Amino acid sequence: MTDSRLDTTSGLFTDLYELTMMQSYFDRGMDDPAVFSLFVRRLPATRNFLLACGIDAVLDGLERLRFSDGDIAYLASLDLFTDAFLDHLRGFRFTGAVHAVAEGSVVFANEPIIEIVAPIGQGQLVETLVMNRLHVATVLASKAVRVVTAARGRAVIDFGARRMHGLDAALTAARAFHIAGGDATMAHSYIEAFDDEAEAFAAFTRSFPETVLLVDTYDTLAGVGKVIDLARRLGDGFKVRAIRLDSGDLYDLAIKSRDLLDAAGLDGVSIFASGGLDESEIARLLDRGAPIDGFGVGTAMGVSEDAPSLDLAYKLCAYAGRGRLKLSPGKPILPGRAGRRDRPLGRNPAWPAPVAAVDAVWPACAGHAGRPGRDPGPRGGRGGGVAGSRAGAGAGRRALSGRRVRRSYGLSGRGHRV
Repeated sequence: MTDSRLDTTSGLFTDLYELTMMQSYFDRGMDDPAVFSLFVRRLPATRNFLLACGIDAVLDGLERLRFSDGDIAYLASLDLFTDAFLDHLRGFRFTGAVHAVAEGSVVFANEPIIEIVAPIGQGQLVETLVMNRLHVATVLASKAVRVVTAARGRAVIDFGARRMHGLDAALTAARAFHIAGGDATMAHSYIEAFDDEAEAFAAFTRSFPETVLLVDTYDTLAGVGKVIDLARRLGDGFKVRAIRLDSGDLYDLAIKSRDLLDAAGLDGVSIFASGGLDESEIARLLDRGAPIDGFGVGTAMGVSEDAPSLDLAYKLCAYAGRGRLKLSPGKPILPGRAGRRDRPLGRNPAWPAPVAAVDAVWPACAGHAGRPGRDPGPRGGRGGGVAGSRAGAGAGRRALSGRRVRRSYGLSGRGHRV
């Protein structure tokens, strides 16, 4: 491989031991259907639910997964794999099925997010890809939904790309934040490039009339005064939507800025705040009554600072028609697929929908009453043998290859409240 660019379509985007296990399965003719379940064992201390995200990326990756001639040559150079096995990999295509929750679904500990049903070698090989695509997207969406919830309907804009962990993380985050509810201004460097702050404001509004002006480069309240002066000069041509506060005591400055704007008849100009914010600080500001209409959140959301990783697991739970069990201390795996029942717990005024809990778990084959899953049926496809749950930022789900789309069954024995 001579191309150093990220390529998640390559079969080499996997851990070496996935391939050595796959070789051994191949040697023994083990290709019966297996069920692999992906779930989070334990929630981070600062999370009581997660927002599942990255499912569409998983499906795209599985569809396009291939071993190129270069990939095969590299594997041959390791002297680990037989020629017959390498020939098998040349024609590799994922032919299994994917059962997943809808993108943006609330999930809890031990509840399957994705179930892969495929010949065991295929299911083993894709473990790394599936976990990678799901992990960072779910981490970031779960953080972003907390920020969006704390903002209580106010706009939230992502400022975090510059400090995220690489290009792929930043692009994944943009989609995750959109699913979580974040919205998509001007930097201090623009203001500093001009000899006068007022000149910078005027120049930027000529290019972008309906903009957000950053007022704290030198003196925040003086900056607000210059915005007011600009409004007087432009009259009906003044279309600035908001000012942005990025430093200092945001509560105090928001109140004083609001008073200045209202006194000047600019009650339609909003106040936007940024600068080291997270969901806790946003909640504190709003609890105190800060007149802030939107928030820019950067590093805390962009790297999920308080919970940057999940105890994500991808485990075999059935093979050749039999449930498979793991009893490792702290890491048990229940055999087979599971069913669940959701019990409504009433309505909390702070939440837009009824609160619910997962209050019963059983083997899926038991057939108990409850809600084992949803089956909206196929919605077109592009081939490749993958079936699954797809959603483009809430646009719905569709299946591939005419297979049916199913929601994964929950696997949580505790009544986690959302």
